Amino acid sequence: MSRTLVELLQDGLPAEAILTDPDVTSSYAHDMASFCAAGDPAVVVLPRTVGQVQHVMRTATELRVPVVPQGARTGLSGAANASDGCIVLSLVKMDRILEISPVDRIAVVEPGVVNATLSRAVGEHGLYYPPDPSSWETCTIGGNIGTASGGLCCVKYGVTAEYVLGLDVVLADGRLMSTGRRTAKGVAGYDLTRLFVGSEGSLGIVVRAVLALKPQPPQQLVLAAEFPSAEAACDAVCRIMEGGHVPSLLELMDRTTVKAVNALAQMGLPETTEALLLAAFDTPDPAADLAAVGALCEAAGATQVVPAEDAAESELLLQARRLSLTALEAVKGSTMIDDVCVPRSRLAEMLVGVERIGEKYGLTVGVCAHAGDGNTHPTVCFDATDPDEGRRARESFDEIMALGLQLGGTITGEHGVGVLKKEWLAREIGPVGVEMQRAVKAAFDPHSLLNPGKLF
Repeated sequence: MSRTLVELLQDGLPAEAILTDPDVTSSYAHDMASFCAAGDPAVVVLPRTVGQVQHVMRTATELRVPVVPQGARTGLSGAANASDGCIVLSLVKMDRILEISPVDRIAVVEPGVVNATLSRAVGEHGLYYPPDPSSWETCTIGGNIGTASGGLCCVKYGVTAEYVLGLDVVLADGRLMSTGRRTAKGVAGYDLTRLFVGSEGSLGIVVRAVLALKPQPPQQLVLAAEFPSAEAACDAVCRIMEGGHVPSLLELMDRTTVKAVNALAQMGLPETTEALLLAAFDTPDPAADLAAVGALCEAAGATQVVPAEDAAESELLLQARRLSLTALEAVKGSTMIDDVCVPRSRLAEMLVGVERIGEKYGLTVGVCAHAGDGNTHPTVCFDATDPDEGRRARESFDEIMALGLQLGGTITGEHGVGVLKKEWLAREIGPVGVEMQRAVKAAFDPHSLLNPGKLF
C-alpha cells in the first residue's frame, strides 16, 4: 500500500511542523485580498531549516502535490491563497537574521524575518534597510521578495528588487540553487535573482536572502500641504520632481482617505482639504528642503503648508498615512485595494478618473498614493453582504485598472498579480509576453506544482 502525503512528510519533519486539523489549516487558506478564490489545503507545514524545505518539495514532486508558499499572508492579490489539496508551505518559522555586515553593508536573512525586525536590527549598526511596506510591522522579507513590494520611501530609495543581491532557492524538485552575490558589483550570467523577485513563489522557494543596506540617514522631517483639488496636489508633485528635489517620501491622501483616518484614529487631520500631500526629507538640512518644496506647493495652489517641527510630529503624520488602508476598510467593512502605477505626469488624470468611476458606480473610493513614483492605491469600499454592491465594487475595480493602462501605467506597482489580476496581466503584457513567461515557469517548475493558478 502506498504511503500517504502526511506519512511521507513525517519522514523529514518534526510532528509540530505538520498541521492537519481542518479548523487550523483553513486559517492558512488565504491572504488579505477580496474576491480571490481559495481552496482547502491538505496540510500546512512550518519548516525551520533548508533541509526540511527540500524534503517538502521532494515529497510534493514525488506525489505531484501542489505547494503554496506563504509568509505572513498580508498580501493583497491572493498570491498566498491555497488550492484544493495543496501543501501550504509557511515559512514564518524560518525567521533568523544570519548576518549583518557593516563593512559589506549587507544583511543575510531567512524568509520569515519580519521587515520591521530587520530594520531595527540593522539600525543598531548604523545601517538602514529602506523598503517599508505599510504592513512592515508584520510582513516578512520572503513575502516582500515574492511580491517585489515597495513602501513609502520608494521615491528616493526604490523597491525591494533593488536591495536583493542574492538568494538561496529550493527548486520544485528539491534541489538548492544559489543566485546572485554578496559583493557590491556582479554581472556573471543571467540575473536570476531579479527573476525570482516578484515571482510570487511560482518558480522556487526563497530560503535565504542577501540584502543590500545603506547608511542610516538623518532623521527625516515631514511637511503637510493642503490642496483645494487633487489636480492641484498632483501639479505640486510634478513641480517637485521637475525641480530636481529628492524627497525621502512624497505621499498623497484624498479627502475620503483623510476623513476615514480621522474617523478611525481621531488624528485631527484637516477634513476641509480635497487632497493632503506629505513630503519628507532626510537630508542634512531638511528644513531648507521643506521650505523649497513648500514654496512649490503654494505655487501649485496649496491653501496651507505646515512643516513638522520635530521628529515626533513627523512620525504622527506618517502614522496617519500608514493607517490609510485600514481606515478605508472600516468605512464599509470590506475593500478592494487597487495598485495602479502611472507616469507621474498622468497622476492627476488618474485621480480624477477614479473619482468619476466611484460616482458612476455609487461607491466610496478613497485614494492614497505613493505620489512621488505615481503608484496609486484606489480603494473601493463596499458591503460584502450586499451582492449588488459587491458586483459594482468588482466592476469599478476593473475600470480603474483599465484606466491605468490607458494612461500608460501598469496594473500593479507593488502588490503583485496573484489571483486577483491574472486576466489583467495578460492584457498588459500581451500574448507573446504570456507565452515567454509560461516558458520560464516550465523551465523551473515543469510539473506546475509551485503556486499553481497564480499570475497566469
